[in-house]
Amino acid sequence: MVSTDWKTDLRKRGYRLTPQRQLVLEAVDTLEHATPDDILCEVRRTASGVNISTVYRTLELLEELGLVSHAHLGHGAPTYHLADRHHHIHLVCRDCTNVIEADVEVVAEFTAKLEDGFGFETDMKHFAIFGRCAECTARATAEEASAKAVSRVAPEGHGAEA
Repeated sequence: MVSTDWKTDLRKRGYRLTPQRQLVLEAVDTLEHATPDDILCEVRRTASGVNISTVYRTLELLEELGLVSHAHLGHGAPTYHLADRHHHIHLVCRDCTNVIEADVEVVAEFTAKLEDGFGFETDMKHFAIFGRCAECTARATAEEASAKAVSRVAPEGHGAEA
């Protein structure tokens, strides 16, 4: 569990750490990149009476207060993670849908060029790059090599006719 003292953080902002808020924060902490539906399933393991609207309202408040952050990692609902974790971008594999976190420093040169060339300040908290992870790239390369090897072998029975 992250060392954040959620009770203190909420009190400083004029809010209480209600059981629902604590359960949602714990679910986000446990699941890391989780959709509201994923969070609801995790929360319901402890509190079966919590509904999806409670999860959405709680996530909205927690994001306004800077305790959670969301990112869009493809089609569908955004995913949430604790905001006090290091700033990172998301690398999303289109094949296996695995999400890899990369430090924002890997795109520092890119963001500097955007600011220098366009005067554009970037917010990388919601940034996702889609592509193919190393494991899926290796698998695809092996499959392509195998397919090429098979296509080079001449079919049997197609030799010179007697």
